[in-house]
Amino acid sequence: MAFHIKNPETDALARKVASLKKTGLTETVHTALQHELEREQGKPSDIDRWIQFAREFRSTVDPTRGLPVDKDFIDSLYEDD
Repeated sequence: MAFHIKNPETDALARKVASLKKTGLTETVHTALQHELEREQGKPSDIDRWIQFAREFRSTVDPTRGLPVDKDFIDSLYEDD
């Protein structure tokens, strides 16, 4: 199966890495893609990151501090002045 790199800069990068590693282009591209796949799969999903953020944020909050919230306060948020 043929694979053609049309971008000259990408081609030059692949050839430079292949030269430095003393490997062929196919092996160089394969290794780079394998590493990128492993890196991406090792990242937590956006949902996991938000869950972690919420947990960390919740752990820093002290519910005993702050002002009490009552109906008058909530109603004041919706008043048109």
